[in-house]
Amino acid sequence: DITGWKPDVVILIDYPGFNLRIAPHVHEIGIKVFYYISPQLWAWKSSRVNIIKQYVDRLFVILPFEEAFYQKFNYPVSFVGHPLLDAIASNKGNEHFREQFQLGDKQLIAVLPGSRKQEITVKLPVMLSMAKYYPEFVFVVACAPGMDDSFYAGFEKRENIIYISGSTYDILRNAYAAMVTSGTATLETALFRVPQVVCYKGSVISYHIAKRLVKIKYISLVNLIADKQVVPELIQHDFNHDSLRTHLDLLLKDAAYRNTMLSEYDKLHTVLG
Repeated sequence: DITGWKPDVVILIDYPGFNLRIAPHVHEIGIKVFYYISPQLWAWKSSRVNIIKQYVDRLFVILPFEEAFYQKFNYPVSFVGHPLLDAIASNKGNEHFREQFQLGDKQLIAVLPGSRKQEITVKLPVMLSMAKYYPEFVFVVACAPGMDDSFYAGFEKRENIIYISGSTYDILRNAYAAMVTSGTATLETALFRVPQVVCYKGSVISYHIAKRLVKIKYISLVNLIADKQVVPELIQHDFNHDSLRTHLDLLLKDAAYRNTMLSEYDKLHTVLG
């Protein structure tokens, strides 16, 4: 289709497994290649920068530190801001959210355990074990899209635990604090100005492979962008019942701790714009 239509430029979006194969073909038939959202080469596989340099005419990045990363390879890129800012700004929210799910007046703790069955199975029980210590809060689990309700039926049930699908932004908009699996959700949580603790635990083998391959100081986008620890990260052995309770206590009860984190969130919002 591309060869037949002969466009002036092909814009590749994200999805490196496919797009880094398309780019050489498009380049070789003399069509300009623009790429929006860089592959995470700064985390691993930095050797792939050579593919970008050779076949991509312009790269538009969404994380501010990616400019400096590509500078090291003498490849200028354009930082164009993060699309989550627009997605959140344009999301009007459900003003009847609390009434719809009968949440009452209690403050909410958002529980974002991830989107894959394996990661949810590992992390959600530890996250939900916190509910018995904080009966004055409602723990709201953001269920993964496309996951059957029956999957969540096997997890802990308490009066102050509720499972909700398809309303992650409404959950965050109403949350007082959050426990979040690493990934884009950490950034979404920060942009909603919800103090959070980041949780990650993989299989022992996966974790040790990742430690050898991944070349980054932090696992949350919040800390990566700030280039310092803004939010606590409980990784692998540190993600346990006692440690999680200690950090959740800080999020819920220490006003200075919360305010410092919220202040850093405001800086983050500015940097991402």
